[in-house]
Amino acid sequence: MVRLQKFLAEAGVASRRASEKIILEGRVAVNGRTVSELGAKVDSTHDKVTVDGAPARTKRKLYVALNKPPGYLCSQRDEFKRRTVGNLLPKEWNNLYSVGRLDFESEGLIFMTNGRVESDMLDRITRGVAHEGENLKAEKARVISANNSNSLVELELAEGKNREVRRLFESQGLEVNRLVRTQIGKIKLGELPSGKWRTLTEPEIKSLLAG
Repeated sequence: MVRLQKFLAEAGVASRRASEKIILEGRVAVNGRTVSELGAKVDSTHDKVTVDGAPARTKRKLYVALNKPPGYLCSQRDEFKRRTVGNLLPKEWNNLYSVGRLDFESEGLIFMTNGRVESDMLDRITRGVAHEGENLKAEKARVISANNSNSLVELELAEGKNREVRRLFESQGLEVNRLVRTQIGKIKLGELPSGKWRTLTEPEIKSLLAG
C-alpha cells in the first residue's frame, strides 16, 4: 500500500505536492469513489485510480519538457556530485532520461522520458539485477536504435530463465513491447520467414549436440 499522492506522482500525473492539490480538489477517485482528503492509501496492483475520469497507472510513459539552465548535466546523477537535470525534477521522477543532450554550460529546451533505454541501464543489466528472488544477468547488451519513446536493444543471455528478458527490463521500469529471439547457440534465425521452417545442417546439429 502506498499513499495516493505518491501513486499519482509515480504514475506521472504530477509531482507529489501537485498531486496533493489534485486530491484536495476532488479530482481523484479510487474504485469509483471520490477521495478528497490526504492520507488515503491504495494498492497499486488491485485498486483502480482515476484522475478527472481517466485511469492513472504506475510506470506509464511520461514525457517532460525542461528548460535546462547552464551549469547542469543532462543526466539523473553524477559521480562527481555536479548538478544534474535530475535535481530540477520531482524526486518521484528519478527514472526520466533526457532525449538528446545539451553540454554542461548550454541552456534551453530538452525532453525527458521514461521510455528510452540508456547506457547506465544496460550497465546494470550486464552486471546483474535481483528480481523476484532471482539474480538475472545479460552477458552482452547494446542499443541498436532509439527514439523518444522506444528503443531497440540486443541482448545475449547465457541461461534464459523464465521471462528473463522481460524481467530484466521490468527491473529498470521499462516494458518490452516486442521480443524476438534471433539466435540459439550458433544457429541463427537469419532470413527464415515467420511461420516457415527448415531442416538443420549437419554442422548445426553437431553444434547443438556439443553444447
